[in-house]
Amino acid sequence: MSSFGDLNRVNTNIQSLDSQLSLNRINRGLAQNQMRMSTGLRINRAEDDAAGYSIATKLNARVAGLEQALSNVGDAKSVLDITESSFDTIMDNLIEMKALSTQAANDTLGENERGFIGEQIAALAADINEIANQTVFQDIQLLNGESGGFSGALSLTFQVGERSSDTLTADLSAVNVNELFDTSGIGSGNISVESTGAGGQGALQFADGATAATAADYREFMSIIDGAIDTMAGRVNDVGIAQSSLSVREITLSQSISANSSAASRIMDADFAKEQSESIRLQILQQTATSALAQANMGPQSVLGFLG
Repeated sequence: MSSFGDLNRVNTNIQSLDSQLSLNRINRGLAQNQMRMSTGLRINRAEDDAAGYSIATKLNARVAGLEQALSNVGDAKSVLDITESSFDTIMDNLIEMKALSTQAANDTLGENERGFIGEQIAALAADINEIANQTVFQDIQLLNGESGGFSGALSLTFQVGERSSDTLTADLSAVNVNELFDTSGIGSGNISVESTGAGGQGALQFADGATAATAADYREFMSIIDGAIDTMAGRVNDVGIAQSSLSVREITLSQSISANSSAASRIMDADFAKEQSESIRLQILQQTATSALAQANMGPQSVLGFLG
């Protein structure tokens, strides 16, 4: 800061230089204030707050990962919803097959009537294979087993978090006649599974050569259908457990996104009430500094009095 004696010097106006320094500092502060108010960010460059910028960047990266994970959970739920819908339709087919088998097991029917019922059950079984073929998500056959080979299980790993370890695996077992029906326990052998039918998915047959299935065959077949229904019930249960886990992840991810976004906001976002108050303060200081600079520039003229 200039001293009293500096006013008597002409070549170097110390008071003016001090006023310029103060005005420049105020103008920089005002420019930063206007930048914050125009962008809504307290930190626009790393130099504004290096530590805060680093922390907020990591938080924003985490939020981006969490948001994508939430989208992944939605896609995973879509996959399981499609699977569940197909399972429900297949279960309806099995229930109808059980009713028809119960009807055919009654000795009040003749051979022709049982033949018609066998054809209906075989058609329902073929529909199960077709449902499996049509259960597709993003070109992935969900119910045809591993690599679409009509056996085993398709294992899907869903990325449900922003860390590599945040995964959830769902195993979708193949669903077709071969996988659901085990006719090895039928004594007469008049009801059987043709393993090569429907491209390898299997097909039901209700006659052994010229011998048509009898009421006794259908009574034994009823227990086979019960086993298929139990199998499907277990698979529906597995899908339900996976869906429940995804719903929990969905809630957890939403909460994590909110918490991390809030933390990043506290670091990065500008407080407009505070910035507006600061803007008014800086504008007043800018005016007073400009006035002080004008007065300082007029100071050397007082030296003319010595020459008079």
